Amino acid sequence: MASISLKNIKKTYEDGVTVIENLNLEINDKEFVILVGPSGCGKSTTLRMIAGLEEISDGELYIGNRLVNNVSPKDRDIAMVFQSYALYPHMSVYKNMAFGLKNRKVPKDEIDKKVRAAAKTLEIEKYLNRKPRALSGGQRQRVALGRAMVREPSVFLLDEPLSNLDAKLRTEMRSRISMLHKELQTTFVYVTHDQTEAMTMGDRIVVMKDGVIMQNDTPQMLYNHPQNMFVAGFIGSPQMNFINCKILRKQDCFYASFNEYNIKLPMRMNEALSLYADKEVVLGVRPEDIYIEKEYFKGDLNNVIHLYVDIAEMTGANYYIYGSIADKKLIADISPNSKIIKDTVCNLAIDTDKIHIFDTVSEKLICD
Repeated sequence: MASISLKNIKKTYEDGVTVIENLNLEINDKEFVILVGPSGCGKSTTLRMIAGLEEISDGELYIGNRLVNNVSPKDRDIAMVFQSYALYPHMSVYKNMAFGLKNRKVPKDEIDKKVRAAAKTLEIEKYLNRKPRALSGGQRQRVALGRAMVREPSVFLLDEPLSNLDAKLRTEMRSRISMLHKELQTTFVYVTHDQTEAMTMGDRIVVMKDGVIMQNDTPQMLYNHPQNMFVAGFIGSPQMNFINCKILRKQDCFYASFNEYNIKLPMRMNEALSLYADKEVVLGVRPEDIYIEKEYFKGDLNNVIHLYVDIAEMTGANYYIYGSIADKKLIADISPNSKIIKDTVCNLAIDTDKIHIFDTVSEKLICD
């Protein structure tokens, strides 16, 4: 059993700086969990505490049913893959992969069997006699994964393993690591600052900020139902648009009012918005939920806005327009066939079924 349980975990360094105050997290056996967040949010520190490379200041950490606060890293039945590969440059790929098993005095024939099996899975068999300097970045990362695999640990810990690779290799390695998790059927905990990696690889994503878990959910739930503005802005690329507005009530309908616009809000939001009539809120809408008016118009002028286009970017499959409504900036992801050009005004329609309303003070979700 390779579940991981962090109970009231605190981390304070010798200089008195507390980076994690009270972290609670349950990771199930065989689950692939991603810790994601900006630099300095505490995700790597959390991973290193699980590994035993950072001392826990307070709280309890369990791997399986065993309390491991004072258990050394080598006795935790974990394997860690680092951003820097951490390969021995003077050793061949084979010897790098076999090194840990050799230190544990595993029989030579068993070492050979495990190394070659891992090399076959990772498609690096023909590189076994090469030194790391003769390999590409992607090949070195596969060697690092293979070195972890041969130990057959209960838990894999991966600390930003793809950040040194170019975009094409990152895409390839993402799918390879996902397939590896599926094949090995063991627990993976993966740290990244890249929300694309998080969304495409994890069974569950833990979004962190300043040592605090902001939301812990499936990729789909995080994307469709972010619980606060931080998660809403962090998950998704380009990020969600945020517009400061005022809630107006007219008979049985609620509107988000800003500049000269009154965006009619869905009836399902009425109960939640009843406490916010005539109050300031933040309207959130993702770029892909904004359309060219003529391509989306449903007969309701209440969701149409006029955007002055500052920049238009064609990326192939996507066409991003960056513009402004008076003092408010907006990004829209529209059809690549659209004929929108910069320094013009275009009419856009907001899909009001996909919008989110946040509290201006707490930044928590009011309704979506």
